[in-house]
Amino acid sequence: MPHFFEPIAAHLGSAYLRYSFTKGTAQEVEFLVDELGLGPGTRVLDLGCGPGRHARALAERGVEVVGVDISERFIDLARDGAPPTATFVVADARQLDYEGEFDSAISLCQGAFGLVPGEDGEVLRRLIRALKPGGRAAVSAFSGYFQVRWLGDGDEFDTDAGVNHELTLVRDEDGEEAAFDLWTTVFTPRELRLLAAAAGAEVEHVWSVSPGEYDRLPPDLEHPEFLTILRRP
Repeated sequence: MPHFFEPIAAHLGSAYLRYSFTKGTAQEVEFLVDELGLGPGTRVLDLGCGPGRHARALAERGVEVVGVDISERFIDLARDGAPPTATFVVADARQLDYEGEFDSAISLCQGAFGLVPGEDGEVLRRLIRALKPGGRAAVSAFSGYFQVRWLGDGDEFDTDAGVNHELTLVRDEDGEEAAFDLWTTVFTPRELRLLAAAAGAEVEHVWSVSPGEYDRLPPDLEHPEFLTILRRP
């Protein structure tokens, strides 16, 4: 059965890159290069890579990147004109079979983690398993605190599951509009630490961030996302 996000991505296509949250790629990549120690020869997994904006930016720095996404449309866009050190694969994050292959991993902007309600722990487990021992990862997640504080008029928030449902209007490259259901899981720092422990990872940091404004700020109520830095023992 297709994941609910596949038809959204198929409709969006390259119009995904028009959204404001995608405009901070350069700052986010600069931050992650510094924090994770990425450079030429480093092998990185980008899980839920979308059209490949982070993976391509890393590859332009000589990083060897494997981008994985469930959307064939997004992977086609990512491959088009990609740097030679970037490889893109269509795959489901819940069925990822890499093991001990990567120096680092990223999963950003709810590209995989946070878009599979009830199965986020499995996504995280497979991401950590893909790392070499001592490998580190950066995973972003929507803040439950921020989501509840700023619920939209059309949002339906499941307080038991921690999942927000909305009917979202999406425009394609030609401006054609279509409505889709979107389910997004939100988290607290405590939940992220518990999920990480269950996945076999050590938590080094949990920071509050906004897209394009990654920083080392303690968890708060003001930022829409948490950025968790993990390490495989």
